[in-house]
Amino acid sequence: MSPEIMKMVTIGLIGGVGFFGPALALGLIGYSAMQSLGRNPEARGAIMTNMILIGALAEAIGIYILIVCIILAMVVK
Repeated sequence: MSPEIMKMVTIGLIGGVGFFGPALALGLIGYSAMQSLGRNPEARGAIMTNMILIGALAEAIGIYILIVCIILAMVVK
């Protein structure tokens, strides 16, 4: 197997494992927010605000992983 193929396989594995965390986090955030809203609908504002904030932070981790994968694909020889 050539070094170029190994590099691309490694980048794919890094992306696959790395994107699993933010995807799992967003799913758990949505599940917990809907469960909380079902139990206490009056707290909608506070719950939704916190859900959006934490969702944005989880998305940021995914974007960082994407940037690292792109850098590895273009820079590492």
